[in-house]
Amino acid sequence: MYLLRVDASIQGDRSASSALADGVVDRFTATHPGFPVVRRHLGQDPLPADAWAAAISASFTPEDERSEHQREATATAEQLATELQQASSAVLALPLYNFGVSQHVKAWIDLAMAGAPLGARLLEGTPTVVVTTRGGAYGPGTPREGWDHNTDYLRRVLADCWGADLTVVEREFTLVGVNPALDQFTDLAADMHRDAEAHATRAGETLAARHAA
Repeated sequence: MYLLRVDASIQGDRSASSALADGVVDRFTATHPGFPVVRRHLGQDPLPADAWAAAISASFTPEDERSEHQREATATAEQLATELQQASSAVLALPLYNFGVSQHVKAWIDLAMAGAPLGARLLEGTPTVVVTTRGGAYGPGTPREGWDHNTDYLRRVLADCWGADLTVVEREFTLVGVNPALDQFTDLAADMHRDAEAHATRAGETLAARHAA
């Protein structure tokens, strides 16, 4: 049993999604000190872009005829699937990039699916917190309403396909203070930041309480 922590930001120490995920994990580990945390950072240590194709082609190739690349890709895919299946809880920091999931996240999802039997529910019943952040605003009435193709996709995969018991923590306007064109939204962004931090804290407490139960 362990908590699986996955990050996908390319922002390093400046990552808004990782900071919120830290808040979730910190609240969990405050209740369960020493509990194992398995970490995977897709942004800092990305999966090979061609591994999914190799793993899929390997599934149609007799094992004794597979190339070394196919064997490595298959092993990676199976490892990712196993990490998900064996986690007792999960915290996933997966920000929006270019209106959708990043290439790192898509590679992770595709490979994990390739590493398990078709239709396997890799997070069946697992309490899972997904943290997602957006540089701008995408809510109703905004110019970019409907442009967020990240959050609903993650819900579809994590909850509907993989069976996660999902909580979503969101923060918008993370580029306020970075992009001068957004300076007029400084107060609103600060409120959103505080609300997201409070939501992350509650999510961590709930995750800890569910684990204790």
